[in-house]
Amino acid sequence: MFIISLTYKVPMERVEVELNNHVEYLKEQYALGNFQASGRKVPRTGGVILSQLKDKKQLEKILAQDPFHKNELADYSITEFIPSMTSKELSCLLEL
Repeated sequence: MFIISLTYKVPMERVEVELNNHVEYLKEQYALGNFQASGRKVPRTGGVILSQLKDKKQLEKILAQDPFHKNELADYSITEFIPSMTSKELSCLLEL
């Protein structure tokens, strides 16, 4: 599993211009099963995406398609981790 942390590197006004395109990109990735959760950081300095993809190179290719990436609006940090314990509601995230 991967945690992707996006950090905006431009003013919010520029981010807002591509926000609808970014949301459409996210919806497509959810439909393909590539992303499991996403949302804004608080304060609004970027966002977070959770992905259960197994291959980091594949994930990097997918993230390169994000309008925020294509338009150089955000930096991306990818952290891989293996969930070993969850609440009952999130047990689908466990890697066996």
